[in-house]
Amino acid sequence: MNCTRRGFFASAATPLLAPALLAQKSPASARPNLVLIVAEDLAAWMLGCYGNLEIKTPHLDRLAASGTRFGNHFLCTPATSASRATLLTGRIPRQHGIADYLTSTPRQNPERGQSAPPASFATEVLLSDLLSTAGYRCAFVGRWDLGRDERPGHGFSETATLPASDPVSIDPSLFLNGEPTRETGPTPAVLTRRASAFLERQSSANPFFLVVSYPGAGPSYDGLTAQYLDLYKTAGFQTLGIQPASPSALDGKDRLADPLASIRQAAASLSALDEQIGAFQRALIQRGLFENTLVAFTSVTGQFLGRHGLWGSGYASNPPNFFEESIRTPLILSWPGHFPTQSLRPELVGLVDFVPTVCEALAVAPPSGRNLSGRSYLTIATGKPLPKRHPWTDLVLGELRAADMARDNRFKLVLRREDQEPGELYDLRNDPGERTNQYANQAYVDARDRLAAALRTWHEKYPG
Repeated sequence: MNCTRRGFFASAATPLLAPALLAQKSPASARPNLVLIVAEDLAAWMLGCYGNLEIKTPHLDRLAASGTRFGNHFLCTPATSASRATLLTGRIPRQHGIADYLTSTPRQNPERGQSAPPASFATEVLLSDLLSTAGYRCAFVGRWDLGRDERPGHGFSETATLPASDPVSIDPSLFLNGEPTRETGPTPAVLTRRASAFLERQSSANPFFLVVSYPGAGPSYDGLTAQYLDLYKTAGFQTLGIQPASPSALDGKDRLADPLASIRQAAASLSALDEQIGAFQRALIQRGLFENTLVAFTSVTGQFLGRHGLWGSGYASNPPNFFEESIRTPLILSWPGHFPTQSLRPELVGLVDFVPTVCEALAVAPPSGRNLSGRSYLTIATGKPLPKRHPWTDLVLGELRAADMARDNRFKLVLRREDQEPGELYDLRNDPGERTNQYANQAYVDARDRLAAALRTWHEKYPG
């Protein structure tokens, strides 16, 4: 079953949109549009469509129902800036040079954070560079986080970006095409408004690529109203698997002093973001662009919310971690007539696979000479069988500073270079909570050695 705009509207149950939706008559252009919606601090397990029973995300759940959802989508690096760079370049951190999150004060803790992208990042080929050259009108709204925040460049002709240091707030500052300004309203709503304004200027005659990049709410979020806070004022979150603060807790450990209050705020923030996703979807539909637009939703960092006694993502612990909550993020794809509705794919895919997939979907040549490590999952997203000679290999690989990770459909191996910490090996089939480290267990030596060999091959094939 394929999703039509009428079917999508009916599932959304939004009566006010019916006249606008049913009146759409404009023919679809031959070249599809692309909308990429990016979140922070959002693990897959936090969404209703991924099984969460207590955090309310109805709009994202409907988006998932309108297309294909990947149940096993993983980051290469559980750090925001590095993940964004991988998402837009299709290259891993040691290739594109952003190995961590960007911060102005990494020297306070030289083991994490990076002051700026390397000079070579200016010559990286981003997806926007490819699409602008192919005739797409490219726009970026929200958190850029890759250096030169006021003027991203890279083929984006329209930008509304947040300064790197600007928290999520009421009345945020923005750079509109490089010029500073101040907007009225909570940051997520302001970004949705700017993105919707871009849609208003588009037509079905010319294709566009729009990135809407929402920042993480974090503890400083002050735009929550009673509408969202009241959803969780008595919530106990008994099903979330909250644990006492871990001795290894690092970033965000202050949130664990009163985890229930912290989770209530985080849940309210997520529901507020979910409302913005719904508002943006309505803008896409009202403009008559829904049927010819590939919409992708993902996140560049995960979140624990008290699981493992941690709060945050990669640097929630010392040493940095690759737990599932940190690296397993949502991937939702909606494209009427191309992706089957209510589809769940079990294959292991990664953030590094996004550029090859989009290039195939939009019939745009991938960047030449960039040694991309990703692979296109378009065939499996559309529900078609893969050629027998080219089955999908369920293996994802990752890195963060001096640590490497390899995960297949049963085991996860974490190796820390320079003998910083003991290795980790988890049997995810029998220990999905990653409680028992089997690295030294001789019964698992074959799995450990196999994944270690995969990491060695990865380093040899994709050097820095």
